[in-house]
Amino acid sequence: MTSTTAAGRPQRSRLSRLIRELWFQVVLAAVLGIAVGILAPGLGEDLKPLNDWFIALVKMIVIPVVFCVVTTGIASMDNLRKAGRIGVKAIGYFLVLSLASMLIGLVVANIFQPGSGLHVNPSSLNADDVPKTATEHATFTGFVSSLIPVSLLGAITGDAILSALMVSIVFGVALNMAGEEGAPLTRGIKALSDVVFRIVGWVMRLAPLGTLGALATVVATYGAESLKQLGYLIILFTATCVVYVLVVLGAIMRACRLSLFGLIRFLKAELLVALSTCSSEAVLPQLVRKLEILGIGRPVVGIVIPSGFSFNLDGSAVYLTMASLFLAQAMGIDLSWQQQLIMVGVMMLTSKGTAGIAGGAFIVLASTVTAVGHIPLAALSLIVGIDRILNEGRVFINVLGNAVATIVIGKWENDFDTEQARKVLHSRTTTPPQAESDTTKVGAGK
Repeated sequence: MTSTTAAGRPQRSRLSRLIRELWFQVVLAAVLGIAVGILAPGLGEDLKPLNDWFIALVKMIVIPVVFCVVTTGIASMDNLRKAGRIGVKAIGYFLVLSLASMLIGLVVANIFQPGSGLHVNPSSLNADDVPKTATEHATFTGFVSSLIPVSLLGAITGDAILSALMVSIVFGVALNMAGEEGAPLTRGIKALSDVVFRIVGWVMRLAPLGTLGALATVVATYGAESLKQLGYLIILFTATCVVYVLVVLGAIMRACRLSLFGLIRFLKAELLVALSTCSSEAVLPQLVRKLEILGIGRPVVGIVIPSGFSFNLDGSAVYLTMASLFLAQAMGIDLSWQQQLIMVGVMMLTSKGTAGIAGGAFIVLASTVTAVGHIPLAALSLIVGIDRILNEGRVFINVLGNAVATIVIGKWENDFDTEQARKVLHSRTTTPPQAESDTTKVGAGK
């Protein structure tokens, strides 16, 4: 009797620990959401506000996280030139990876020809099916204007990441140069950072509800019947995303002498939330927290992550070239290699002009189609129905790619504790107990 009870306790203990894990709760919510979407589509559509509310709560806390992390990171630097170095290295890395991602999508679409069997008649397309937001093309001047907030406090209380990042950098530099006079304010922002990350923890506990609402709505809206014709593109894009993660990001992590699968396991809760809600912003605060625990210095995390979620969108880059060629092939338009490379060049420019815009990848696709002129804008109606599904692969790679980028820049800047990272990545738990209480302190003094 005693032995049976003793054997049962560890099993119950393991089960209770598993149930308390955020990633497990997200998985359960995802399964429930899919089931509701299939069995009760009406209820599935009614659950959409759950995801909207969760995303709204996350957006509420994103800007305070960016401000606290960037400002305290730069204010604590011994040498301000380091901030400029980090920014230049990050932008250079982002450009190289974006170009590589686009070329991979280009090669895959040319080899497998996902749209060649559709034979769509251009006259049968309805441009009204394309969302109006997709035709509102971004310009370089508009992009620069978006960097400049209406007021200093307006950037901190608003929802534009890029303008908040710029103000945070300026504020951090000013605090650094103020020296002892600015020290009390720096300590106050560090204390605010502790409070903000505590709120982040509370908000993330609601991620399963957001997942339930998001997947129930998607399955209810885009049933299996509507996906048959475009299934090949979905499968091909998903397979390309998997190969990209294993080959490209895997090679980068091997060069850093770290485990890619260890990083995925460490970030599994964040990746699952991003995958189910299709929102990078939904995990930005928690990702900042996790990367500091991993041993990356706060200045590196503070600059690379916010800018990466605007400029380093590897998943979106793969999508852009694959979707463009899919549309051309479906319309029977044969694009030469020269035309395709011009299209990639246009995408490299337009993709930076839509940084931080919801549904930015679809807007870039529309901008490219219009600028190049080979494909009618109405062709976008072919994929608008599955864009939400393709967005899952885009967001997954964007989140994981930015985590890898932060590791690379951290090692490049010698602001990365490799031994701590190896301990964390080989740990069975998602968050080491000793790091839980020091979330905002790890890397702060590096």
